[in-house]
Amino acid sequence: MTCDEIREFLAGYQDGELEAGQKEAVERHLAECEACRRELARLEKVKEVTGKVQYNDLPLEVWDRYWHDLYRRIERGLGWIFMSVGTIILVALGLFHLLRDFFFNPLIPILAKLGVGGLILGGIFLLTSLIRERLFAYRRDRYREVQR
Repeated sequence: MTCDEIREFLAGYQDGELEAGQKEAVERHLAECEACRRELARLEKVKEVTGKVQYNDLPLEVWDRYWHDLYRRIERGLGWIFMSVGTIILVALGLFHLLRDFFFNPLIPILAKLGVGGLILGGIFLLTSLIRERLFAYRRDRYREVQR
């Protein structure tokens, strides 16, 4: 195997993830190739350094204050209100144009109008059912108030 092929296997070799045949081929190559041994040593140093990295977690009190903060609640609430109003306006405008340009157009066959109407009504019923189901599950979630 060439050095380029062996380099593709070095990380797997280091982590013990290679099959027996692959492992033997890598070991044979490493016995003969100084450059690949240096590359493996570099990978081992990287693994050692990254293994020592630790993240400092914020204390739970800081996160509790953040999640219960009044500003966050107002901000998120306003975001949902604006998004809902915008969605309602766009859906109403779309339905108006659909009614005007599609359903009231005498050139479009009644069967096409019935098909599109059924598709729209079915989508509305399914979306309503999904939203109602998610709200039901959310309100009855026993673990919602559990602190981590």
